[in-house]
Amino acid sequence: MRRRQFIAILGALAAPPLIARAQQRGRLPVVGLVFAATPISRMVGSNPTEPLARTFIRGLRDLGWIDGQTVVVERRSAEGEPANAASILGELVVRRADVIVVAGAPWLLQAAQRATLDIPIVALFQDDPAAAGRIASFGSPGGNLTGLTGETGAELIGKRLQLLKELAPRISRVVYLGTRQSWEASRGEGDAVGLVPVFAEIDRADQFADAFAGALQDRVDALIVLSSPVIYTGLSRIVSFAAENRLPAIYPFREAVSAGGLMSYGASVADLFGRTAGYVDRILKGAKPGDLPVEQATKFELVINLKAAKALGVAVPPTLLARADEIIE
Repeated sequence: MRRRQFIAILGALAAPPLIARAQQRGRLPVVGLVFAATPISRMVGSNPTEPLARTFIRGLRDLGWIDGQTVVVERRSAEGEPANAASILGELVVRRADVIVVAGAPWLLQAAQRATLDIPIVALFQDDPAAAGRIASFGSPGGNLTGLTGETGAELIGKRLQLLKELAPRISRVVYLGTRQSWEASRGEGDAVGLVPVFAEIDRADQFADAFAGALQDRVDALIVLSSPVIYTGLSRIVSFAAENRLPAIYPFREAVSAGGLMSYGASVADLFGRTAGYVDRILKGAKPGDLPVEQATKFELVINLKAAKALGVAVPPTLLARADEIIE
C-alpha cells in the first residue's frame, strides 16, 4: 500500500500543471473555441462543417485530445456581433476553461483579454500583435496571450494593391473593404501605385449592404478586401458583389478565389489556425503562453482565377501568371 501511495504521489508531482489541476477537480481539461462570426451550428460535432473549426478539432485529435474523452471543447460564436463578445467570454471564465482559443477579430480578442488575465489565450491575430501592443514581442509575448498571425501589416496590403494594379492597370479608385483599424493602418499604401483609396466599413455582419452601396456611390473601379473573421464568413457575398458590378478584386483568402473571386494573395488561414492546436497541446502540458513565441506567417500564395478574369474582360499578364502559385481555370 505504501509503495502504491508513493508512486501515485510521484505521478501527481510529475503531471503537467493544467492536466493535474483538471484531475484534481475531477473533470477533463476545458478548451474554449470562440469565433467572431461563424454560425454556431457550423462549429459543432466531431467533424464541423466550418473549415477552421474542423481543422482545429482534427489538430487536437491528432495530438491525443479527443473532444468528450480526453478534453472538452466548449464552442462559442459572437455571430458577427461585438456586443455578444463579453457574455460568451464571461461564460468560459465561469466554466473555468483551461485555455481559450480566439479566432481573429480585434474586438473579440479585446473581450477575451478583458475577461481574464489568468486563463491562457491562443489567438489567430488579424494584425501585427506587437505593433498593436497586444504582446511584448513575438519571441516573448508575456502575459497570458500567444498565437499566430497571417497578416504582416500595411506592407502586405501594399503588395496586394501592386498585384491588383498589375492585373488591371486602368483602375484608379479602389475601395478598401474591412475594419476601420486595418484601413487606417494601410490607407497610404495606394499612393505608391497611383490609386485613390476609398473606405467601406465592414466590422459587423449587418454592414455588408451599406458597404456595397457606399462603394458604388463613390464610383470605385476596383476592390481590395481586408482581413477579418466577419469578412471571411461573408466572402461569398463579396465575390458576388464584385462579379455583378464588374469590379476587379483582390482578397487575403484563397477561399474567395475558389468561390469565384478574381485573385488572392496571403497565407493559408486554415493552415495557420490548424497550428493553434499545437499551442493548446503545449499549454495543457504545462507551458506558459507568455513563453511561447507568436508565429508569423512567412509563406504567401498568389492564386488567380482565369474564369473570373475572362468574365471581367481582364487579360492576365503572362508575367503575373508565371508568378502565380495556383491558377484556377
